[in-house]
Amino acid sequence: MTGRSLHIPARNFALAGMAAVMSVTAVPVLAQDSAAETRIRKLEAEVRALQRRVFPGADGRYFEPEVTAQPQQNNAGPAVPSTTAVTDILARLDALETQIQRLTGQYEEGSFAVRQLTSRVEALEAAPPSATVPAQAGVATGSLSTPASSGGTAAATTNPASAPAGTGSGPSAERLAAVRAIAKPQTDDPGDDEYSYGFRLWDAGYFPEAIQQLTLFVERYPNHSRVTYGRNLLGRAYLDDGKPNDAAPWFLRNYQADKNAARAGDSLLYLAEAMIALNDTNRACIALSEFAETYPALATGRLQSQYAANRAKVTCD
Repeated sequence: MTGRSLHIPARNFALAGMAAVMSVTAVPVLAQDSAAETRIRKLEAEVRALQRRVFPGADGRYFEPEVTAQPQQNNAGPAVPSTTAVTDILARLDALETQIQRLTGQYEEGSFAVRQLTSRVEALEAAPPSATVPAQAGVATGSLSTPASSGGTAAATTNPASAPAGTGSGPSAERLAAVRAIAKPQTDDPGDDEYSYGFRLWDAGYFPEAIQQLTLFVERYPNHSRVTYGRNLLGRAYLDDGKPNDAAPWFLRNYQADKNAARAGDSLLYLAEAMIALNDTNRACIALSEFAETYPALATGRLQSQYAANRAKVTCD
């Protein structure tokens, strides 16, 4: 009896020990499973947050694809970036095509300008240059009127065509070469280029060529900001070429077109100078008087010496 009673507690003790071991072992296993589950849930939450940023919905709101979504759902996500990239490429292609068209147009305009210049040079070689003042340049208003010709037979309201420059055989080869040596500006303002080229011809003393070039400028660009300079310089070119009767209509026209223009005062004073050259004292005095009254700042400033010189040439009442 004693041996049996001792055996049973020993077995029970062994079973109890095994149960204790198993319970102790189960605690870290369960703890490990719980930690792994927490990490997995955390990773899934982070992936969903990432998906909300990468895959925006079509209505501007975010949707949350499942982490274990089907492949076709994952493939549908990049559709928006892909479409945006294609759209950007098409927009850039359109911009390139527009730029090519603009460059082509500029090239064609440049080629046309070169052909025009070539034609003018060929015309200079073929015949002596001449210029014609439009008839409306001689219309008179107020106390000023365009003078008659020096011979007293031609009215100023007619079309005062100038005589061809040079001899009947045309300009010499040396003169043509010298004219060609004067470069024409090439900027983004073709009107200013035409005027500047005429100024260069006048400044070099090639008055008939300057007259032709400046006439082209004022007729082709009547609304250009430099047109007041062009008309005034055209009159001066005629005056310097010994043709005051042809110069006077341009001076009068420039003054009457806009009395506040940059060269209107200059033209009025040069009109008086042209009248003096034509021995028309009456009109010269009228022009000088109107110049002093309309442009007192010029009469005592920039044009003072020229005004005083013209006043000394005539005796006005």
